[in-house]
Amino acid sequence: MGNEARELVLKEVNRELLLNLLAGGKRMDERGPNDYRQVKVQKGVLSTAEGSALAQIGDSKVLCGVKYGEMTPFPDRPTEGVFMVMAEFLPLASPTFEPGPPSPESIELARVVDRGIRSAEVIDTKSMFIEEGKVLGLFIDLYVMDHSGNLTDTAALAAAAALADTKVPRLEGGKIVRGDYTGPLSLTDKPVTSTFIKVGDKILLDPLRSEEHAQDCQLTVGTVDGYVVCMQKSGSGSMTKAEVMGCIDIALEKGNELRSHI
Repeated sequence: MGNEARELVLKEVNRELLLNLLAGGKRMDERGPNDYRQVKVQKGVLSTAEGSALAQIGDSKVLCGVKYGEMTPFPDRPTEGVFMVMAEFLPLASPTFEPGPPSPESIELARVVDRGIRSAEVIDTKSMFIEEGKVLGLFIDLYVMDHSGNLTDTAALAAAAALADTKVPRLEGGKIVRGDYTGPLSLTDKPVTSTFIKVGDKILLDPLRSEEHAQDCQLTVGTVDGYVVCMQKSGSGSMTKAEVMGCIDIALEKGNELRSHI
């Protein structure tokens, strides 16, 4: 059975099971609808990176490493540095992950995390200018180590923690001096995301992988302290205005809880 057929079978089986549980006011792991699983964050886990962190939500684990490099600026922003987010789904993380080029899912995960950081404007890219035609590039690499649901929030938390751990390298003659730093990366806030799924008429925060199989649609809300910076919906289902506003209120509250772990 191929991955696509397997996903369809799992969706039908898990949807029926989850709807029966929700009708009795329960989830698959006994949590409340707006509760996160246990959250853990460990910073400084990679000695070879300028910044790093391992984030865990439940059994989902994402490792993030941050590295600086020298690069040519974009033509429309010649005096601003550049940052990029990339994600890799390691085959050991899930039976559905396969080796090879980046999958659409890994590209989408990187884009959502990138959007949260970029929309929050927490990195001063103008301070990354070196000289005409040369700027600093900040590369944020995400590695999915274990997938048990809600990779988006786990990856966004890992990225925010790794950035909070990042040190700015010293420059000499327009080049990076590896292992020598001028100080920590200055951040205006710590952007995180809160992801919800809708199953029938129920909204659930921090879905398990089995719950994701049953979803009608998914909504991710990116926040900094007190503000929404981005949102992304996926799936063919829909949410009402009241449901979206309810998710935003919860995301603002839970975002502060996630930031407390950084």
